[in-house]
Amino acid sequence: MFLEFNSEADINGPAAIVEPLPTKESQLKLSLETRHLGDIMVVHCEGRIVYRDEATALGRVVTEALKNTREVVLDLEGVQRIDSAGLGELVRIATAGGARRGRLKLAGVNPRVMQLLCLTNLSSAFEIHESLMDALDARDEMKQAV
Repeated sequence: MFLEFNSEADINGPAAIVEPLPTKESQLKLSLETRHLGDIMVVHCEGRIVYRDEATALGRVVTEALKNTREVVLDLEGVQRIDSAGLGELVRIATAGGARRGRLKLAGVNPRVMQLLCLTNLSSAFEIHESLMDALDARDEMKQAV
């Protein structure tokens, strides 16, 4: 609930109790869809990766995926927003994956999220690909090189 004051005289009491207006952003959530492509787990993300439930859910899904496979690709094409908690969760996941000799790739990062990764110097902490197909092709190229 928000309290609305119309003048200095209203400071002693609220003029009206106003319910917050629903905004487009407040209705967004994070949906996660996982699928195996060979020995790679792809996690398609849609919505926002922000403090609390969304960031925690992503961490739980990817951490579980890294127990069963060594390579996880996060398809972030559908992610409109990420905050510091979301960035922290990505770093935590990448660190935990590295400790298990797993790899975390980011794919389809939109320009706004990419700008945030660059501003925070985190773009160098991740293997980032323009699209999911590019991430999968890069893996095939590595296999052929070996």
